[in-house]
Amino acid sequence: MTSTIMPRMAAGGRALLLSATLISVVAVPLAAGPVAEARPRAAAAANSDTAAVRITEGQVAEAGPGRPILYPSVTSCLTVTVRLRDGGKVGAHASLFQVPGEYRSDQILAALKNRVGKRAVSRVEVKGAVGAWYPGYFTKAIESYGEGETVPYPTAPDAEGIAKAVAAGLGVPRSKLTVQDLPDGDLTID
Repeated sequence: MTSTIMPRMAAGGRALLLSATLISVVAVPLAAGPVAEARPRAAAAANSDTAAVRITEGQVAEAGPGRPILYPSVTSCLTVTVRLRDGGKVGAHASLFQVPGEYRSDQILAALKNRVGKRAVSRVEVKGAVGAWYPGYFTKAIESYGEGETVPYPTAPDAEGIAKAVAAGLGVPRSKLTVQDLPDGDLTID
């Protein structure tokens, strides 16, 4: 059912006919907002249940059972993923230097522990730039050192020291932790 709207004069004196169908196709999405959704809402909702939860530097977030976590741009960072017995995951993206408005390295384990709460933990995976991390950064962030204080730095990868620091910060047994040094890039945890 196409109806024609009054002709309008275009540049050069030619008449321009606008179809009501064309107007509804173009104008309705523009009125809805800056981005129109191309698929039905029911499909979008179903896909959002399985989409990866993105955790950027200095953030803590949770993914339900069956939902992956994406840690983007893991370069000098460490990721800490707590696997819950119910199949869910709670993750933290620890950054060497604080991202404005996000957790510092000496705050992130407490935030992660708080998010996990009293839920049963099956295991904890630490992955990322192990060689860039001094285990003490989880208790005193690089930004916490004052003028004249020497900031410690790693002279060699210390996976065991990092495991002990994370276990202590989360209050979980060391035996539940694994630490893995990974090359730079995005990291997806299924």
